[in-house]
Amino acid sequence: MSSTSSASLTFTTLRTSVRRTTPFHCASHRSGSSIGFNPLGFRGVRFHCRKTTTAYSMAGIAAAAATEKKKRVEVFDTEEDLAASLAKCTADLSDKFGKERGSFTVVLSGGSLIKSLRKLVEPPYIDSIEWGKWHVFWVDERVVPKDHVDSNYKLAYDGFLSKVPILPGHVYAINDALSAEGAAEDYETCLKHLVKSNILATSSATGFPKFDLMLLGMGPDGHVASLFPGHPLCKENEKWVTFIKDSPKPPPERITFTFPVINSAAYNALVVCGAGKAGPVQAALGNSQNSDVLPVQMVSAEEEFTWFLDKEAASKL
Repeated sequence: MSSTSSASLTFTTLRTSVRRTTPFHCASHRSGSSIGFNPLGFRGVRFHCRKTTTAYSMAGIAAAAATEKKKRVEVFDTEEDLAASLAKCTADLSDKFGKERGSFTVVLSGGSLIKSLRKLVEPPYIDSIEWGKWHVFWVDERVVPKDHVDSNYKLAYDGFLSKVPILPGHVYAINDALSAEGAAEDYETCLKHLVKSNILATSSATGFPKFDLMLLGMGPDGHVASLFPGHPLCKENEKWVTFIKDSPKPPPERITFTFPVINSAAYNALVVCGAGKAGPVQAALGNSQNSDVLPVQMVSAEEEFTWFLDKEAASKL
């Protein structure tokens, strides 16, 4: 995206080799009636989270208790079962928010998450989902060209976006011609335009943008988005989007949503597969004695935060 006026925004089309400017017209969306809804009633093994690692004040204890009530842990025998349930969750939330708000704001991440979305491009979801209501964002992005192997946009395009009829103007990629700092500022400006035009909701609790669903992954070190263990950006509490130039995982320059934005989402789904990630899963959900708080332990959501684990990732619980 490039710098914009309030009348139009510059977006990238779904084709990695083509850029075009799509006028963005403000439109109001009527709210439908709320429906009885339990999107995450899956056939997984459910765990109760047993541990909180942070020292809290009395107010903090109450907030932590409320957060724990919103947390669910689902463990599946296979990644195939996990992908099927993740697709159902996403489709149900798409239907819910499409009826309530007229749009569905979805945030993607990189890594193996995109592979776990494969069921959405198969029947029945490919035909039943109202793809025209989807607005797609990224929780973080590497500051590289969109056709670069490290691009989260390219990963999502190749594995998911190119296979579903989401409107090109509803896909909000970063402006990869800018510096990391400039791209972060530009992306935040875009989000603020979308809030003003009622495409993107605002959290009444925090004042930060409230996405309908974030589909998150986790690294083997417990990082989420481009928020890494021990990095000062984990404490950023004012910006919506920030940048990093010293990522411990290459490439070094990235932009990322901050924790206040991640935790203001209505629903967060954290997808973790493989024995290589069992350690941070144990640290976050089990009886690990490690006192250091990992970024993944800082994730919450306003409505519900669900861990989707295969049995290998949950093997140390």
